[in-house]
Amino acid sequence: MSSVDFTGELTGRRVVLGLSGGAACFKAAELCRLLIKAGATVQVVMTEAACRFITPVTMQALSGRPVLVSQWDDREPNDMAHINLTREADAIIVTPASADFIAQLAQGRAGELLALLCLARPMARVPLLIAPSMNREMWAHPATQRNLHQVARDGANVLGVGDGEQACGEVGEGRMLEPEELMGELIACFTPQSLIGQRVVITAGPTFEAIDPVRGLTNLSSGKMGFAIASAACEAGADVTLIAGTVARATPRGVERVDVVSALDMQTAVVSAVADADIFISAAAVADWRPADLAEQKLKKDGSGHVPHLTFVENPDILSGVAHSPRAQAGDLFCVGFAAETENLRANAQAKRARKGVPLLVANIGPATFGRDDNALLLVDDEGETELPRASKRALARQLITEIARRVSGVDA
Repeated sequence: MSSVDFTGELTGRRVVLGLSGGAACFKAAELCRLLIKAGATVQVVMTEAACRFITPVTMQALSGRPVLVSQWDDREPNDMAHINLTREADAIIVTPASADFIAQLAQGRAGELLALLCLARPMARVPLLIAPSMNREMWAHPATQRNLHQVARDGANVLGVGDGEQACGEVGEGRMLEPEELMGELIACFTPQSLIGQRVVITAGPTFEAIDPVRGLTNLSSGKMGFAIASAACEAGADVTLIAGTVARATPRGVERVDVVSALDMQTAVVSAVADADIFISAAAVADWRPADLAEQKLKKDGSGHVPHLTFVENPDILSGVAHSPRAQAGDLFCVGFAAETENLRANAQAKRARKGVPLLVANIGPATFGRDDNALLLVDDEGETELPRASKRALARQLITEIARRVSGVDA
């Protein structure tokens, strides 16, 4: 089951889901389910080999539409399913794409309906995504790699593969990407490339400030908002580096991740990452203070009721430091800050923006969002205030990226 809620993200989109022969056909069933939940209309097209691994009945039940296998299917009034389907589609995704099917595409062969409609698609309007799946030796074979390069040169978006256990019992590259990853790739096809060529650094999650070897100070941030922003920025074409605090979350596909623990760790990572960045988004909940001294051994209670005396020092202000750096001051680095407040949201957000010296500050009520999948945001800048009503963090992340792109480019994204 997917850990990401894609509900409504593909509303109105028409997707042709192609299946060629391979053990990974079972993943296509989950992908179909996710596509339907996301609001897409899904037309499944299968090769005869695919029908050996999963039945058309299963895919018809999931998609709610008759599955097509043969180019001679007379259910199409004009007997031209390859034309009708591609003219109606917004995208075609083949998952799994076997070595044989990839070879067919590379050679321009059209012996089956699925290959035929890939060949007949309007290339300028209908993207073709290929999700390979095969044994590791087949994947590494020069013929397969040559075919993949040719298919990419011919205009298809050839996706990567996973590395791990395979159905044959061997281990290595060649596993098809997971349905959730494929959803991200498909959604990216429909996302305006408003940050193409931009280098974006994002911080997310809490920091952990150690008291002794087993205890420390942290906060309730889940990192969901920062991770959603990283995913949205990547979908918009940016080169994204995500500096993550102490959270156990899957790294968004296409994002470079740097894991840190403390505020000092995060500061070091940020300073290095923003040296050649264009945009810095400080979404992490960085601890304001840390213990002045780290106990070498666990601080134990002795039954006396005595509580150890702890002295704290202030952590560096990472956002303010970056915002006041020469590159940011020269306008070469656009800085975005986050403020998690508990009261007086507007007044505190305005004050924090002025204090930090950032062009855009994003504020929310912390207790109303920590750990949740939804949020409501208030954007504060020189133009005034913009409210983003409560929605999923994924939806808000895309809205925020659009707002940032508009400010960076000076035109509507």
